[in-house]
Amino acid sequence: METIKQKKDADLGNAPIGRLLLNLALPAIVAQVINVLYNMVDRMYIGHIDHVGPDALTGVGVTMPIIMCISAFAALVSMGGAPQASIHMGKGEMKDAEKILGNCTSMLLMIAAALTVLFLGFGRPILLMFGASEQTIPYAWAYMQIYVCGTIFVQMALGLNAFINAQGFAKIGMMTVAIGAVCNIILDPVFIFGLHMGVRGAALATVISQGVSCIWILRFLTGKKTLLKIRRQNLRLERRFTGPCLALGLAPFIMQFTESALFVSFNTNLLKYGGDIAVGSMTILSSVMQFSMLPLQGLTQGAQPIISFNYGAGNLTRVRKAFLLLLKSSSCYAAILWLLCMFTPRLFIGIFTSDAALTEFTVWSLRIYMAASLLFSVQLSCQQTFIALGNAKTSVFLALLRKVLLLIPLIFLLPHFMANQVLAVFIAEPISDVIAVSTTAILFSRQYKKLR
Repeated sequence: METIKQKKDADLGNAPIGRLLLNLALPAIVAQVINVLYNMVDRMYIGHIDHVGPDALTGVGVTMPIIMCISAFAALVSMGGAPQASIHMGKGEMKDAEKILGNCTSMLLMIAAALTVLFLGFGRPILLMFGASEQTIPYAWAYMQIYVCGTIFVQMALGLNAFINAQGFAKIGMMTVAIGAVCNIILDPVFIFGLHMGVRGAALATVISQGVSCIWILRFLTGKKTLLKIRRQNLRLERRFTGPCLALGLAPFIMQFTESALFVSFNTNLLKYGGDIAVGSMTILSSVMQFSMLPLQGLTQGAQPIISFNYGAGNLTRVRKAFLLLLKSSSCYAAILWLLCMFTPRLFIGIFTSDAALTEFTVWSLRIYMAASLLFSVQLSCQQTFIALGNAKTSVFLALLRKVLLLIPLIFLLPHFMANQVLAVFIAEPISDVIAVSTTAILFSRQYKKLR
């Protein structure tokens, strides 16, 4: 009975678009929110450790580029492989879809091994290069040493969960991250405060929790209820499957990897012009940005299997309907987010710190940093639809445009032309957002005309 219910939920080609997007997006949004709780809960507890809270919070914040780098490699494989699998399913090519799943599983394992060796060997000098000071490096390295040991769990949990969602099993995908997040929420205070492990306890709680998620997802994808199953014979890499997956996954990889480079750029310049308090503020801003973007990312994740499946099946009418509904719903959320950031910034900041100086600094910087958040709906809806349609080249260009070609150069250039150099660093974000969104909208309008 359960199997039948799940197959009905996965009816990507016939169910009403509105109901289908709701059924897939809501669990995806919940999953995104829960997934980010891994790092956010850590920071919430760490920021309130007696005597060392602000320094510990800043130190853990410096590890974000490495954490995002690890997640980026999971996106390289999964965000390229999952749409490809959905397109093959839409064509009725289930064996090829399973081979894609198997090939992506092998790639995730190999990447995990390489990243673990790299960051354990060179993690400390990398953190110093990324903006850690002599005061914050002990906390950053203590957290990083343990977190990196769980890289294999991160790769498998994030990477393979995309294939569950690609089949239309959004509720199962949500459960994957929910189980891990609940474990993390329970273990964090036990390890941090109960066992007096501090930042090491936060990292250990995260690793254990990701491990639990990994076990859950492997059991599902090797079980009887999944439509696509991990099979031993499909683990052997084949270029005809790995090539298209990596090409399509390059855009989301660049989006996340450059996010890592972006944090490095922000942290090094903010440390230079504003000191540790500015870096600490950036830790909070990145957390707010990360958390606030989750509903938008959940909506795009919910729309991806619908768009990819129907594009593969040649049903362009459903593709258009899915995109327009995605754009409308994401625009409504983006408007609410912008209003909250502009008029109630302390609502977000108070979650992470009670330090008066850090709070006051972050209030004005948040308003600058999130000034163009109203436009995020257009950027994500259009860019993710390019990926869902298999348009790798345009997706890569747009991913490079916002961060590599615009934002990172502006972070370094604007302080030379403005008296308030810290303000100059923060204002680079909304300027690049406006230019990137305008470009994305123009390019997608041409793509949309081809869907008629």
